[in-house]
Amino acid sequence: MSIPADFPDRGAARFKNALAPEDWKAIIGRLPPSAGLRLRDIAGLGDLIGAGSAPQAIASQCLGKIAQPVRAILFNKSQHHNWPLDWHQDRTIAVRERIETPGFGNWTIKQGITHVEPPFDLLERMVTVRLHLDDVDGDNAPLRIAPGSHRFGLIRETDYADVVSRRGEHVCYARAGDIWAYATPILHASDSARLPRNRRVVQVDYSSDSLPEPLEWAAI
Repeated sequence: MSIPADFPDRGAARFKNALAPEDWKAIIGRLPPSAGLRLRDIAGLGDLIGAGSAPQAIASQCLGKIAQPVRAILFNKSQHHNWPLDWHQDRTIAVRERIETPGFGNWTIKQGITHVEPPFDLLERMVTVRLHLDDVDGDNAPLRIAPGSHRFGLIRETDYADVVSRRGEHVCYARAGDIWAYATPILHASDSARLPRNRRVVQVDYSSDSLPEPLEWAAI
């Protein structure tokens, strides 16, 4: 799987049938039935997203360096859990524990995992990979991105609409087994599903950086 030449400028790419069916189907039964859950200690997850996997290979190509998974989240919009997501940039990372570190702030605990906002240039060197476990069409809340918006740096919320207007938006349709990769700071959003059904996505953040000691990435 090769990275499109325009990925650095566009900031997103789709990789069709990137996941072997036996791999993504095997993990489904091990995932909790939650709408949005930060994943850790899930049997088989390390094999699916870790060293030697298709997602890790894609992330490494996008970054131009060997990448490691540093956070995994399950999203499942369904008839029981269906929500819209306004335009935003992802600005937090998951760490093992809170250790006050210059440049890191706005500490939070999300589902028992410590999160923090790092210096923005760290986020600019990350890539987010979405593993699709279900088909995603226009009725099932596809992700929407503003291509190239990752190049605008840290964007004020009041400027989101202007940036989206300037860059346009792209709808990220997918089939089960596809992967979408995007630059972590890219502006993205999604609507509520019009015809809710399972829309399971394992979203994984990858980085090639080590955190300044003694701060450490959270275990997955």
